[in-house]
Amino acid sequence: MYPHIRHQPDKPILDVFHLSVLLGGHQALEDITFHLHGGEQVAVVGPNGAGKSTLFKVVAGVLPPSAGEVKISGYGPRGHICIAYVPQRSQVDWRFPASVADVVMMGRIGQVGFFRWPSRADWATVHTALQAVDMASYANRQIGELSGGQQQRTFLARTLAQEAELVLLDEPLNGLDAPSQEAIISLLDRLRQQKITVMVATHDLGQAARRFDRVMLLNHQLVAFGPPQDVLTSENLLRAYGGHAQMISGADGKTTWADSCCDGEEGHE
Repeated sequence: MYPHIRHQPDKPILDVFHLSVLLGGHQALEDITFHLHGGEQVAVVGPNGAGKSTLFKVVAGVLPPSAGEVKISGYGPRGHICIAYVPQRSQVDWRFPASVADVVMMGRIGQVGFFRWPSRADWATVHTALQAVDMASYANRQIGELSGGQQQRTFLARTLAQEAELVLLDEPLNGLDAPSQEAIISLLDRLRQQKITVMVATHDLGQAARRFDRVMLLNHQLVAFGPPQDVLTSENLLRAYGGHAQMISGADGKTTWADSCCDGEEGHE
């Protein structure tokens, strides 16, 4: 286990410098540079296979970059207990024999340590996290027995129990029922109140425009990054999506953009 890494308070929570990633000879990411400050909520959008999941894995320290570097409050990504990464549900082995409470307790490992038993206070933190996502009554249920929405809410509870400072959510709303989507939206509101930095990969461009401070438009390269009204322009969307982004006018007269080619989960990156 890595020792706890102290942060440099004068540094951004996330610095990404000239990041490139090659996967199987394919350029998943190319020369990506951006910075995030504490408490920001950022939507990461782009077509299927654009590199969104790859970016999250590199930031979380799961995948090494081919070039460039990632800094978390001034230090490399590995060894931090402050990063909570929730992958797409399709990337998780749900056959793992663990209860809901055990999965949420995994978020406390960085605080507790591998060779110590969780304290009563740790279990209280787990219970509070489960209550926050309306999963307390499922605490003893095996994770593989849950619906997709319940599984996602369990992982969100793990994020709360971890007390992370940087949260990475990869397609958290994809394929979920209405109560589970509402639980995630409520969690985002809660994280905003706590000044926790959040990055959310999503295909919902309308939601990205409405709910997030900044939007990152990605297609292997960084097409645009900034306030939604500056990023989600016709010119930028055409550069990122080609002919696969459609403009939809709702009954309220408002116009939003929807990704018409990428209704499913991220493809291989």
